[in-house]
Amino acid sequence: MYLVDTNIFLEVMLSRKRSSECKRFLAMLRDGRASGVVSDFSIHSIMVLLDSLKRREKLKTFLASLAGYKGLRVHFTSIAEELRAVELAEREELDIDDAIQYSVALSVGAEAIVSFDRDFDGLKIPRVEPGDIVTAGV
Repeated sequence: MYLVDTNIFLEVMLSRKRSSECKRFLAMLRDGRASGVVSDFSIHSIMVLLDSLKRREKLKTFLASLAGYKGLRVHFTSIAEELRAVELAEREELDIDDAIQYSVALSVGAEAIVSFDRDFDGLKIPRVEPGDIVTAGV
């Protein structure tokens, strides 16, 4: 099971340069060919960003699509996990949003964090990119 970082969804929604590999990975999650977790923090971060960009239609589409993913579930963080995130931020020298993601990855026993964010490199749970999973065919 993978922890899916915020930037994977944003890559697609904002039509960035690596959106194609993200779409293929997200299709694997949608079809149940891979399993993953997205934090409620990621969902809220996406909501805030898309709202600030005045892209509420895209936001509605994103939120509605989450229910259709066979291989993706939403993880709601507890206060204990958020406290651990603050401790991880200090110990691992992460900013708080990365620390929350890492805390969730530890809580759910993720095999890897799917992200383009190199701040996850060198942690106990490895970082992989969507193309690595797509190529492997999980």
